[in-house]
Formats: sequence, structure tokens, C-alpha cells
Amino acid sequence: MTKLPLLLLSALMLNLPHTGGAETNAPSEINNKDWLLAFVDVETTGLQPGFHEMIDVGMIITDLDGVPIEKLFLRIMPAHPERTEPGAAAVNGFSVRLWQERGFVSEAAAVRQMLAFTERVSGEKELLMVGYNAWFDISFIDHLFRSQNETWRKLFHYFVLDLPSMAWGQKHRSLTGAVLSEELGIDAETSNPLLHTGLSGAEYNLRLYQALFAEPSSIQAPPLPAQ
Repeated sequence: MTKLPLLLLSALMLNLPHTGGAETNAPSEINNKDWLLAFVDVETTGLQPGFHEMIDVGMIITDLDGVPIEKLFLRIMPAHPERTEPGAAAVNGFSVRLWQERGFVSEAAAVRQMLAFTERVSGEKELLMVGYNAWFDISFIDHLFRSQNETWRKLFHYFVLDLPSMAWGQKHRSLTGAVLSEELGIDAETSNPLLHTGLSGAEYNLRLYQALFAEPSSIQAPPLPAQ
């Protein structure tokens, strides 16, 4: 897709949160030879990372054009389910009983499986995470990994792509998925709490990304200086 470099440049590339290690230089070129994308969404027990916790994660790894390669979904039992906010449960349907019925992994197992999945699928390629309000997802992933003495930097490059910022660069002036879905003619993510998961969110993120690239670009290259 020829619009790829322009939209990637228009995206907000976040360096959140800082992990304390020495960072590599910003990539000068993003190409299919060396890079893949990871569309990620997490569901949580509330809005406060470090107090509330992840209860599931969905991830779809694609090439730079958004062609899916492989996906992962993990349902996670939080260490402190008693901290679950009613509003969060109303969105994602979380309850200890439901998770026990549907099956889950521990937080430690989730970290191990996420690391193994990204390493196996990406191989030697760099992996850019793509999220909707991406700081939220990466903050919860960061806390999960820190709780297991690991770092999310083993999953993804430290640059993160944020979809509402990419849409903003295309002159969409809404930050809500429902409005963006209507404007771009795609299906919104389900609002059924029994079906609303990290994987349904990752699938929505991928649809949004694909729709943005199908849209005529509103970004104009700067004029060349007069000779």
C-alpha cells in the first residue's frame, strides 16, 4: 500500500512507559522485510494500571499491509479480582466464576505465552504494537510484565502506533470507535459483554487500520523548494 509511510508518519508513536534500559535509535525506515505489526487489545478490571489488572489479551500479528499471519488470545485470572470495577465488568463480562467456566491462565503463564508467541511468529523481525488508545494497553502490559520480573520490550519495539492518532492525521475528529466506524464504513466492536474480549478488540483495531489505508489520503507532501 503506497500510503503506508505517510500514515505511519502521521501516527503518534509513543515511548511508554520507560523501562530504564538504553534505547535504540528511531527506525529510519519501516518495511515488510524487517518489520511486522502486532494489533493488541487488553481487557481489565478497571482503569488504573498497577491497581486494576488485565483479565485478557488479544493479539494479531500481520504484515505492514495488515494481512494477518497468526493470532493469540489468553484469558487471565487477576491476582485481585475483588478490585474489579462494576463498569469494567459491564463491558467485558468478567467474573471469577465465568473465567473458571471458560478457562484461564495465570499471570505468570500469560507472560510466558506472550513472549513465546511473539518470538516464534516474528522471528528476526521487529514487531510494532498497534493499539486503540495504545498507552492504556501498554501500561497494563507493562505492569503485568513487571509483576513477573519481565519487560514488555521483549515483545515489541519501544515505538507504539496509536490508531486514533492515525485517524486524526487523516482529519477524522472523533476519538470514539463508534463514530470512526461509521465514518469509515466498518463494523464497530461488539458491545455484548460476553463477546467483548481482547481478541474482538484486536480484530476491530485491524479493521480500522485496514480502513484507514483504503481511505484516500488527506496528507499532502510539502512543496519542493523553488529552484
